[in-house]
Amino acid sequence: MARSPDLTPAIAATVEQACFNFAAQRAARAIGRRYDAALRPTGLSNWQFTLLMMLVRDEAPTVTALAQHLASDRTTVTANLKPLERRGLLAIRPDADDRRVRRIVLTDEGRHLLSEAYPLWQAAQAACGKRLAGVGQETFRSAAAALSA
Repeated sequence: MARSPDLTPAIAATVEQACFNFAAQRAARAIGRRYDAALRPTGLSNWQFTLLMMLVRDEAPTVTALAQHLASDRTTVTANLKPLERRGLLAIRPDADDRRVRRIVLTDEGRHLLSEAYPLWQAAQAACGKRLAGVGQETFRSAAAALSA
């Protein structure tokens, strides 16, 4: 078995500077704070906004489909849906063909709140886009997509 290297501040600095995970987490937290601040007047977090926006579909998604689309697990998505359901922004209903399957439906109240939140999201999106001007928005999206695949 190979001997473990002696960890030094230089190694730690190298990891901090080179680590894709650290860079992605740091960026995600910073971006999330910007969107959270923009959406604060609606009482929605950026994650809640995203969850609700994923319900604006021709066919209401299942919890499983929603979790897959969001690269999350069913348990996390279900836990995050509950406060939105309590607020009356969404409803969880049985599927018309298979009553064991649950579909997540955006309520009229949820649609109204999303309509209020959307311009705030647009402002946050524009601000983040400005910060990416030197890198390019498509380059950022391509890199994120490559790491998400």
